Amino acid sequence: MRRLVVPAAIALLGLAGTAQAHPKLLSASPAPNATVAKPASVALQFSEKLMPKFSGADLMMTGHAGTTHPPMKVAVATAVGADGRTLVLTPKSPLGAGRYSVAWHVVSTDTHRVAGNFAFAVK
Repeated sequence: MRRLVVPAAIALLGLAGTAQAHPKLLSASPAPNATVAKPASVALQFSEKLMPKFSGADLMMTGHAGTTHPPMKVAVATAVGADGRTLVLTPKSPLGAGRYSVAWHVVSTDTHRVAGNFAFAVK
């Protein structure tokens, strides 16, 4: 009997660890700290499926023509992609040359909110 209890207990601990996981940002396009040509969208891919109602992001322009200025919010449409794991920000108008920051927050089925941010530049 003991031979069955130990593997079962280890398996349950493994499942408990999985259930407590939070979504992690796996990749972003544009990538953090990248300098890119005018992107049509910003895509953030996460490790878990997102709850669209509780997930979103803000895109801010933080610099223009080599100068910094107070952050200016960029109008975007935000949606969760068909895979359920990608948050897509589509600017309402093309992004001009400058420095941008993305501040994101997501919630997956574990119901814990996770947030982060990164910056990129448009040439």
